[in-house]
Order: sequence, then structure tokens, then C-alpha cells
Amino acid sequence: MKTDNPILPLGYSALPAGTIANVVTCLEMRQRLESAKPTAAPDLALERWIDVDLDQYRSLFRRVGEDWMWVSRLIMPDDELRTTLADPGIELFAAMKDGAPVGILELDFREPGECELVFFGLVPEAIGQGAGRWLMNQALDKAWAKPITRLWLHTCHFDHPGAITFYRRSGFEPYGTFVEVTEDPRLTGKMRIDAAQHVPLIRPVDPVL
Repeated sequence: MKTDNPILPLGYSALPAGTIANVVTCLEMRQRLESAKPTAAPDLALERWIDVDLDQYRSLFRRVGEDWMWVSRLIMPDDELRTTLADPGIELFAAMKDGAPVGILELDFREPGECELVFFGLVPEAIGQGAGRWLMNQALDKAWAKPITRLWLHTCHFDHPGAITFYRRSGFEPYGTFVEVTEDPRLTGKMRIDAAQHVPLIRPVDPVL
């Protein structure tokens, strides 16, 4: 298929160079599934972060999410981010190992009767050691301890290839799909240029003078 052909096959939409299209899948859980819990990771602890320094928060956010194209909190203005994290309906936790943060868990209870699992993830060196299951159990415990009837989240095709399978095994079921088009943060300086190498980087072409 020629990229300069204005007639595209049915279902195709051309994107401007410098943008990316993200297929988002939303999943929900209407009640917690009762199942045997794996043994908790003995070298991890969950720490509540209150009045967290924004640089510290963004540092962990970047370490966890940069290779999965997490960008929302990197581009959010400081005042807006500070207000969001200080909201009493937001609960922010860090998974700690040897005194250092290696995972992030953020829950949003601002909608009555619901909880959004806003951010959930581990730094690359902590993946594949059972920490993800441990952190999910922490998330489920914290969420369902409140009077909610729905826990939901969204993931996308930029995320870890096993993400949807992991969430479904945790009791979530998909209910919606969306397409999000944004500027590529690697080209705007918000993310390192070699991040998320599984996502093609297409630079705008300078016009010929």
C-alpha cells in the first residue's frame, strides 16, 4: 500500500507524521473473585505516598511507564498534577524494595461506588519475579475494602503484551475499545527518543523548499 495514495482501503485512516494511534481496551470487575492468593513477595512492601514530591513521583512514573508510552503525567502541568494527587479520593502507593520504589499503584475513588485502577506497574528490573501478582493483590485488597460495586481500568496495545491476559486472570473483563491519537512524546522531548522501541517512530518530513 502506497503511503502517498489518497485513496485508502476501507477502515484505514492516515495519521499526520509525528503522531501515534493507540488502541485502548477498557476492562472492569463487578465483584472480586474469591480465589487462593499466591504467597506475597517477601522482599516488597507497599507504602502510601501522601504529599509526594512531584519530581519523585514523575521519576517513578517514568521508570515504570516510559517503555510502555505512559506520558499523561509527564505532560500534565505541575499545579494540575499536584491538585490531582492531593485529592482525598486518590490513593497513591509505591511498591518498595530495600527502601527504593520499584512499582506504582494509583487508585481513584472520586466516582461514588467505583474505583479506577489508574496506574499499575513495575520498573523493568522487578518484572517477572511474581511482584506483579503481589501488587495486583494489593490493588484488589485496597479497592474492594471500600464500598464499591465496580473496579475498572484501561490498557492499550503499547503496554506489555501480556497485560490483558494478566488483567483477565485477575478477574477483569473487557467492555470497550477506543482509538486515541496523540503527538508522539518522543518527538516533543517529553520522553527519551529511544523509548518504547516496539512503537514505530515516524518523524515529520521537512518540506522541500
